[in-house]
Amino acid sequence: MTDGPPPRDRRPRPGPRGRTADTAAIAAVRAALGGLPPRRDLLIEHLHTLQNRHGCLREGHLVALAALLGTAPVEVFETASFYAHFDLRADDAPVPAPALRICDGLPCAMAGAEALIAAMRAAPPEGVRVLRAPCMGACHRAPAAAFGHAPIGHATEARLRAAAAGDVPAPPEPPDLDAYRARGGYATLRRALDGALTAEAMIAAVEAAGLRGLGGAGFPAARKWRLVRANPAPRHLVVNADEGEPGTFKDRWCLETEPHRVLEGMLLAAHAAGAGACWIYLRDEYSHLLPALRREVAALEAAGLARLPVHLRRGAGAYICGEETALLESLEGRKGWPRHKPPFPGEHGLFGRPTLIHNVETLWWLPDILGTSEGPARHAAAGRRGRGGLRLFSVSGRVREPGEKLAPAGITARELIEEFCGGMAPGHRFAAYLPGGASGGILPADMADLPLDFGTLEPHGCFVGSGAVVVLSDHDDLAEAARNLVRFFRDESCGQCTPCRVGTAKAARLLEAPEWDRALLEELAQAMADGSICGLGQAAMNPVRSLLRFFPEVVP
Repeated sequence: MTDGPPPRDRRPRPGPRGRTADTAAIAAVRAALGGLPPRRDLLIEHLHTLQNRHGCLREGHLVALAALLGTAPVEVFETASFYAHFDLRADDAPVPAPALRICDGLPCAMAGAEALIAAMRAAPPEGVRVLRAPCMGACHRAPAAAFGHAPIGHATEARLRAAAAGDVPAPPEPPDLDAYRARGGYATLRRALDGALTAEAMIAAVEAAGLRGLGGAGFPAARKWRLVRANPAPRHLVVNADEGEPGTFKDRWCLETEPHRVLEGMLLAAHAAGAGACWIYLRDEYSHLLPALRREVAALEAAGLARLPVHLRRGAGAYICGEETALLESLEGRKGWPRHKPPFPGEHGLFGRPTLIHNVETLWWLPDILGTSEGPARHAAAGRRGRGGLRLFSVSGRVREPGEKLAPAGITARELIEEFCGGMAPGHRFAAYLPGGASGGILPADMADLPLDFGTLEPHGCFVGSGAVVVLSDHDDLAEAARNLVRFFRDESCGQCTPCRVGTAKAARLLEAPEWDRALLEELAQAMADGSICGLGQAAMNPVRSLLRFFPEVVP
């Protein structure tokens, strides 16, 4: 009998596996964070702070941040690598040059973004990177761009070169608290705080008004409030300001023109739902609004109008975080992977507590609805064709006057173009339109008399969504428009589920073929709709299905 191998050393490992943080990196991270507490849910805020301080995210700093948070480095790295606006670099790599981002979304592509990108890349400004970017929420100012965090509308080569040289346009300054209160603002909130307007009365008024969630799904707001209130405290309210659907910019308009109307709506909804804290999640493309929002939230607190904590958080470049459960994951400091439902956020939401989630426009209507006893009836009667309420439609593309349009629910695309947009742009003939942004499908001009509202477009394989109407003309290649939209979904898929991750990539390749395989595209679209976890994968093929159904003559 021969001797076996020597016994293994079973003593505990003296330290953790892999790379460990050094004292210099920990000191640098502490200095960058300043007074920001090292909490796991603040991870994305920490990453923003580090990148702002050092120009990028250094690997050593991420290891040090993990040590300060008491978490594994892989959790920090996977979160940092998930978001497009974080720039990870080796410790010895040079600081990246400032980025000039040019949107290549459909409305911007229609306005000449591809030629602009090619020109800027052929001769980039000295010391500047020229990057493609997804929708920036400025489709009415197409082509849109941004230098750093400064938005640039109606971008031209001259304007972009001027911005790179330091001539960056100043962001708009929204009205402050005093200006809003001078117009009667916060009177409704005062009545609620003083007990004159009860939560039950608020819910009844919102139900009578017929207000629905205007971020896309259209779930009745009053029913959502009741569901959240039925669950035990503590509860949260989350403001979803992460609109990223190409063609959509209404939330940006609300926050730029009347932020306190949104904030009052937020506090009213929080009061009605019995929420103990409010959280505003602002997409990073709108970070030019952060200074004003921080200032005005502080003014609210000083005036005694915000009697609960209001937390302001920013995204980092991920369209998927507009999905409500992916947003919750991001707020908790993780990558934005949608959650499986049930449970629903109203039962088990932020930090496991009941959570009311509303987009910006839904909250924007609340002061008007709840302000007077006539408010609910007035709002309900404002629609057309038996539809209730007013809506903010984001209109872009081949119209004479693109922009945010306050119009009745139930209006048709033809009426929207003629009555609110000054008609078609000169030299363009109406050919097609997207009634609900990138995922809402494409309809021909001869179907432009359908009411734009929930439930009216679904029989045609389309939906109104968040009210993003993109108008196309006889100058546009509809097959190329579908390719552009599918590429967007491919790039923005979070990668969690196979039907979406593989399906969007496969669809993009199939659409590049000289001749489309219609049967295979339909089979792929059905598999993605049936098997994807969230709406991104489920609706990503709607533009392609629309072309196959309504525009067979343009399909290669």
